[in-house]
Amino acid sequence: MPYLQKSIFIFFIFISFKSLAQDHFSTLGETRFAINKKVSQSYEMNFTLRSRYFLYQDRHFQYQQQQVDFYHLSKLKMDKRHALSLGVYYRTRDPFDSGSDELRFIEQFTYKPQKQRTQFIHRFRAEQRFLKAKTIFRQRYRFSMNLPLKGDKLDIGEAYFTGALEGLQSLSEKSKPELDERTTAQIGWKLSDSLKLQTGLEHRGEALNIETKHYLFVLTKAVLSI
Repeated sequence: MPYLQKSIFIFFIFISFKSLAQDHFSTLGETRFAINKKVSQSYEMNFTLRSRYFLYQDRHFQYQQQQVDFYHLSKLKMDKRHALSLGVYYRTRDPFDSGSDELRFIEQFTYKPQKQRTQFIHRFRAEQRFLKAKTIFRQRYRFSMNLPLKGDKLDIGEAYFTGALEGLQSLSEKSKPELDERTTAQIGWKLSDSLKLQTGLEHRGEALNIETKHYLFVLTKAVLSI
């Protein structure tokens, strides 16, 4: 079963990134710095600062800041496999003339099957997005995997692969229901017990049921555990 899951996962990643061969899409960069704080055996906190910027749009290469985000998640571990999280998210776009600022509330449930060399994670998330002109209720499901690239466990100085497939549904009184998909593939390095670095690509297909738009994200991320 794990081999089948892994094969299906890689197949969908290949199909999703192949769709970027189309003529009309934009490329963005996303830089993220996250701090994870373990308060107790069952309670953890996460604080993340994220910057997003355009690199390619309208058939031209250019740098244009789109937004700066800050969000917090509090996670309660129910046992080794199940966890519940609550969070708040604030997006700043007004200063960059790129849209409305946003306040978002997050409820999340994660399930991790029995750990093997390849770790699979199921994540269910609900979001309430409050913008100036409308409120959006979004549901998300993500299936992800983490895999050390050497040996059966991840040691300091070694690299790992992480990937994810995600489906999203957005509902709002002022617009049609919207379906999106996200496919992510990243390589990470465990530099120490407290610091990891990741870089990779993410393909986003937005408004799949209306008028599909394609975006390629170049991701960089640093995670500090304290």
